[in-house]
Amino acid sequence: MTETMDLIRPRKPLRRLVLEARGRPIAIDAARAALVVVDMQNDFLSPDGWFAARGIDDAWAKPLCPVIERMTALARREGLPVIWVNWGTRPDLMEIHPSHRRKARPSIGDPGYDARMKNGRGPVLERGGWGAAIVPELTVVDTDIHVEKHRYTGFFDNELDSVLRNLDVTTLLVAGINLDRCVLATVMDACHAGYDAVLLADATGTHAPVFCADAALLLIEQVFGFVSTSAALEAAFAAAEPA
Repeated sequence: MTETMDLIRPRKPLRRLVLEARGRPIAIDAARAALVVVDMQNDFLSPDGWFAARGIDDAWAKPLCPVIERMTALARREGLPVIWVNWGTRPDLMEIHPSHRRKARPSIGDPGYDARMKNGRGPVLERGGWGAAIVPELTVVDTDIHVEKHRYTGFFDNELDSVLRNLDVTTLLVAGINLDRCVLATVMDACHAGYDAVLLADATGTHAPVFCADAALLLIEQVFGFVSTSAALEAAFAAAEPA
């Protein structure tokens, strides 16, 4: 007798979660949600990293790590996948087109993607290197999922969409940096790909002027997704029935 090939993909039971968000509360299925953390890497956040070598103060980012640490712990406790979406370039930079390389050097003399800092760190954001590693203030465990990117968005020319679909994820809880760049681009492409993106506003930030963050939050709220907070997510899980 020929063995049957089982193609059935069981789905987890619905786990309704209601959390406060800008404008109105939203209901999501926590059984089909994932926490996506963008670009919490040494080159952006360490005093020995790329941004610091360009004169960008990291004071704006210091409050983010404790919030994201709480959110990753919450996600793991509640059974949500934790997905780290990080820059990771090839050593030869063949995937980075010329204009993008130029944008990495706002001023003459600024270190670009292929640069080594005066302290010997580098090359910038090279996959497997110190600069591309997640900052030590954040806990990473073996069950976490890692996806590399080489554009502002986390969805271009990589496996993020396939990973999410194989996990049967429909809702992304988004944290990380920079809000007006990689986070916004990732939320936009999540929307375009059919996901519901919920930004945790106090778990994201940017070194850009305040109006850039305000514009990004407004765009996400009105067009590309939803804006909530870490406290709202914690309260929603506390009020929900256990998984």
